Amino acid sequence: MPVAGVTSTLTSLIGDHGVYAIFLLMAIDAVFPAASELVMVYGGALAAGAFAGQHVVVFGHRIDSHFWAYVAVALAGTLGYLAGAIVGWAIGIYGGRPLLERHGRWFHLSQENLARAERWFDRWQDLAVLVGRVTPVIRSFISIPAGVFETPFVRYTLLTAIGSAIWAFAFAGIGWAAGRSYTHFHHDFGYVEYAVVAAILILFALWIYRRVRASRLSSRASDPAG
Repeated sequence: MPVAGVTSTLTSLIGDHGVYAIFLLMAIDAVFPAASELVMVYGGALAAGAFAGQHVVVFGHRIDSHFWAYVAVALAGTLGYLAGAIVGWAIGIYGGRPLLERHGRWFHLSQENLARAERWFDRWQDLAVLVGRVTPVIRSFISIPAGVFETPFVRYTLLTAIGSAIWAFAFAGIGWAAGRSYTHFHHDFGYVEYAVVAAILILFALWIYRRVRASRLSSRASDPAG
């Protein structure tokens, strides 16, 4: 699906379902990347009244104050992400390494990615969860490994809550500050999205090249006639 299509789908969900969509999308992002930056920026813009006819509604009650609408949006993102992160931790703690060895691809956690996650936890130790939650891309691959490596639940939950709150309030604040200028902001932000996709494709191509090159070198080394 083109980047523009993903963006349109996310913004439509948030526009139609408000804080409930934000909660769900952020819960998903805790385990699978779901463009949490865009979700929270758009939610912040919605809270600022940037879109005619769209308002922040909680349990059937419309929030007229832009500030409290912003707080509601940011809290929805924080709590949604926390809920998803707890589910991811539970998958890791109860499934363990055997689960990832069999079905790691479902969670984008190959043996190589799991090894990287383990090095991340070894490097940051107690702060691994908190630092991971405010690090782009990495933040979606912390939950399950945290369970696999048996991070204590209370500490994990506390650090995740702090990190997700920082992330959600910051990006919702960007959207809220942009306010009615969101259309122009979003247009410019789209270029960032394309740049990220291009970077991912380049890195993927380099990875393929290195794998092919390593395979050829290995074949030559094992060939007695070479």
